[in-house]
Amino acid sequence: MSFVRRLRSIGPGAMVAAAFIGPGTVTTASVTGAQFGYALVWTILFSIVATIILQEMSARLGLVSREGLGEALRNQFDNEVAKWTSIVLVVSAIGVGTAAYEAGNILGGAAGLETITGVSATVWGVLIGVVAGALLYTGKYKFIERALVGLVALMAVSFLASAVLIGPDLGALALGFVPAVPTGSLVLITGLIGTTIVGYNLFLHASNVQERWAGPGELSECRTDTVLSIVVGGLITVAILVTAAAAFPVGTEIDDVGQMAEQLRPIAGPYATLFFSIGLFAAGFTSATTAPLAGAYATAGALGWEADLSDTKFRAVWAVILLVGVSSVLLGGSPVQIILFAQVVNGVLLPIVAIFLIVAMNSDSLLGEYTNGTTANVLGGIVTAIVVWLGIRTLLSVAGVL
Repeated sequence: MSFVRRLRSIGPGAMVAAAFIGPGTVTTASVTGAQFGYALVWTILFSIVATIILQEMSARLGLVSREGLGEALRNQFDNEVAKWTSIVLVVSAIGVGTAAYEAGNILGGAAGLETITGVSATVWGVLIGVVAGALLYTGKYKFIERALVGLVALMAVSFLASAVLIGPDLGALALGFVPAVPTGSLVLITGLIGTTIVGYNLFLHASNVQERWAGPGELSECRTDTVLSIVVGGLITVAILVTAAAAFPVGTEIDDVGQMAEQLRPIAGPYATLFFSIGLFAAGFTSATTAPLAGAYATAGALGWEADLSDTKFRAVWAVILLVGVSSVLLGGSPVQIILFAQVVNGVLLPIVAIFLIVAMNSDSLLGEYTNGTTANVLGGIVTAIVVWLGIRTLLSVAGVL
């Protein structure tokens, strides 16, 4: 199959990129660039490699077994207690986690539109929720996928244009790919990795590859989609960090991304502000659509429901998650507290999901000849160990120990 044809098939991987490039990623990358300049660019490179490793496994699981990660989880245990304990854990964590992320997604997208138009973020937040709900309600996977692929392209153009217009120091940027841990940077390193490797994306990817491809014969095409899409997501994150690094002296603390977009105006003119704000809206909207979808796939798979976008129970799950996000906007929820809560949930869930994924990828009955090889297991083990460390750090940080 030609490379051009593979490019045309981009879709499920782009939905993963759309999910992890949300307001949390934009905020974390912006704060990192303002405080430490280009020094932590290498963290994004590591995050992208780690994400590709786990998402490739998730996609392979779905493509070969024709099961979502939730279904594989349900069928993995013979013991009823272990089975239902794992189901309750995943459904609860995914549901709470995606709902927490959803609030931040809608608030972030609304902030981008408020910066451009001056209209209240509350108004835009409700409209984003309504449009995202309408898109999901169509029940047409290809339509949803194409809309999100288009918005990922919009993000890429917007954030990359901002980075170019701001005029980064290319020499300093190159040095940023050399691993270094400046004093006080560990929290942001953890944040950058944690906002890229997202637990619910593993559920989303295992399910949506089944909508696009028929079986393992198309595994090569699936891998191309995964790698290219996540690399593009990484480039977007790098562009956000670069823009902040070029716009501010090292050590600057910024309060929010909307404020940062406005402060770019004296340096790069109105276009940088416009591009950055459009990118922030696209980041919020794409994540506001994919988070409820991921929650619905995970819940349906774990409970044995039909993972059909037009199924009533499937729709009910994503509708509740979306409603929580919109309600947070109307009630004036604190974005900082919401994002903190979402990170705690992700810190608890991700290690569990990653460990289970490694176990599932070594199941001969599930994958046959497509089980993990030694290299995949070693790489997956390294990433999982780091994810466990991140989870422990997140919990200790919230508890005030660190």
